[in-house]
Amino acid sequence: MFDYQSAFGAFPLLLQAAQMTIYVSAVGLLVGFIIAIGVASACMSSAASLRHLGNFYVFFFRGVPLIVQLMLAYYFLPFIGVNVAPIVAAIIAISLCEGAYLGEILRGGFMGIPRGQMEATQLLGFSRFSTLTRVQVPQALKLTTPSLINEMILLVKASSLISVVGVAEITRTAQNIVATTFTPLEIYLAAGFVYLIINGLLSIAGYFAERRFGRS
Repeated sequence: MFDYQSAFGAFPLLLQAAQMTIYVSAVGLLVGFIIAIGVASACMSSAASLRHLGNFYVFFFRGVPLIVQLMLAYYFLPFIGVNVAPIVAAIIAISLCEGAYLGEILRGGFMGIPRGQMEATQLLGFSRFSTLTRVQVPQALKLTTPSLINEMILLVKASSLISVVGVAEITRTAQNIVATTFTPLEIYLAAGFVYLIINGLLSIAGYFAERRFGRS
């Protein structure tokens, strides 16, 4: 029989663990976005060496599963003498991975900007950095809003993998509760519901963001 008491009793702990999930996802997304700007710019650079470097970065981090990247960050950093907390290793791995995925999304946005605007920035004397931050990135954000929201939702779900390095997010907390209550169905359904709440809120925020940018 379904144990409703175990399911409802797990919610306080799962909601507390959700703070870690949101924190890691948010930091990983922010750092990954900064990396993505450089990756997208490198992939579209006129310098062949930068293009090859950017393309290899995307190829590697999109080709290797995130769980493997997490394990590499967790074990490689101590191997070279850099001892960090598991959460730091997790954020590093997620940020590097997101840099590749977001880089491709931004590259698509950059390609959607009319060529005439880029020529106009050169005539107006904009520096490369000013063109990137004042013209390319803002317009790319508008053009790729649906893809970015989708990537945020995927990131929240993928953050469950950081449990493999011992970070107590939603999935890891659910596993710990199951080990003491022996009610896996109830606890994992509760965990799934918490993920659903987070991603539902992101979807709603994305809907309003699309409407706002669509009108601007």
